[in-house]
Amino acid sequence: MKLEQLIGEATEYDKKVMLEVKKPKSWLKSVSAFANGVGGVLIFGIADNDSVVGIDDAKKAMEVISEQIKVKMDPTPEVLLKAHLVDGKEIVTLEVYRGEETPYYYVGEGNYTAYVRIGNESVMATATDLKRLVLRGKNRTYDSLVTDYSFDDYSFSKLKAAYYKKTKKSMEMKDFESFGIVDKNGILTNAGALLADESPIYCSRLFCTRWNGIDKASGVIEALDDEEYTGSLILLLEEGMNFARRNSKKMWKKESDRRVEYPEYPERSIFEGLVNGLVHRDYLDMGSEVHIDIFDDRLEIYSPGGMYDGTLIQDRDIGNVLSKRRNPVVVDIFSRLDYMERRGSGFKKIMQAYEVEPNYTEDKKPVFYSNATEFRVILKNLNFKNEVLNEKNEVLNEVLNEVLNSGRTEMEIKVIKKILYSPRIKQKELAEDVGASVSTVQRIIKKLVKEEKIVRMNGKRNGYWKVF
Repeated sequence: MKLEQLIGEATEYDKKVMLEVKKPKSWLKSVSAFANGVGGVLIFGIADNDSVVGIDDAKKAMEVISEQIKVKMDPTPEVLLKAHLVDGKEIVTLEVYRGEETPYYYVGEGNYTAYVRIGNESVMATATDLKRLVLRGKNRTYDSLVTDYSFDDYSFSKLKAAYYKKTKKSMEMKDFESFGIVDKNGILTNAGALLADESPIYCSRLFCTRWNGIDKASGVIEALDDEEYTGSLILLLEEGMNFARRNSKKMWKKESDRRVEYPEYPERSIFEGLVNGLVHRDYLDMGSEVHIDIFDDRLEIYSPGGMYDGTLIQDRDIGNVLSKRRNPVVVDIFSRLDYMERRGSGFKKIMQAYEVEPNYTEDKKPVFYSNATEFRVILKNLNFKNEVLNEKNEVLNEVLNEVLNSGRTEMEIKVIKKILYSPRIKQKELAEDVGASVSTVQRIIKKLVKEEKIVRMNGKRNGYWKVF
């Protein structure tokens, strides 16, 4: 019998050479961690190198294991004990099921201690871990908890505008209550606090960076654009999409009867990935925030907290991932606003949006990654060609370094950066991207032309800018 057969479908397992009767904590902490997580299997009688050592008396060992769990675990988790004959030797498997009455504590030395799985280890639960486990045990979610914030102290213009756009109706107080935004006493839930224009939840932030190159330290100029946003989840979604739009480009080719566009990233994929990051993130993790990191070859969306059910997204069939909602109140509101669907089809939409692009190839397939503490969506740049961009980056680094050391104004530097990366950009688009009026941009361009810092190539109509 192989190890895979012993652990069955369990993703978590521990191997024990023997049953430690006098030191039950050595294996009971794994029982606690499995019950507090996604379940798991303990195998007694197997060495670390997977060689079969065996248990002297499997029946007696099973009795000891059962008794120790009853005495030293609180509450008692649901388990299944089995004896197996492998290579003529007896071994014991202890399958621990995912618990519904979390946290599950090991009781010993006068203390109650809960454990969780980090990688392949069972470690003591942190205060934040315990909060998550208590909520799970009470069948409550973070976003449904009532806060200390009064509804009357906050505005919801972003939410009201989005709701009116979708329904052509104005939100009334009864809607705020029925949606789970406020309780009957006029106090906000965490969902309400997350959707308020000036959200009081500090960790609800979005960090956006356009890096120079294919990593976070590729050249002289590390970041070409960066922003930090706070406020309503709807604001974060809007600003995140705006940032992605201004830091990505479209190529196009004219055919006989039409113009074919080649975006770096399908906008639908970015939208679905960002919605997933904002809505499903773990808001109990107070020390982190959602990130959008754009590189030459990819766009990454990072969100605190792994899959809510404890599984690893990279081990799942992306086309059949059912929605396990960490923040069901927020999910419900976003679905009402038509930002997402309740049934959890976001990953599939990300893939589908890529597959219909004319320049899509299998090596450009989006990548999804998760562990116990994070979730990442990695979108490949459909137009990226490494050998071309490496040469381009060397030139850009040289020019940008000169610009930054030239004593130019911040707005002049912004204009030069934009022209460097988008030589065919129109003045109106340029003004929008740098946050200035068209007249201001025109004045800066006139100055740069006079100084021979930029030159218009191939005329006004079909030309482009070259930076010196």
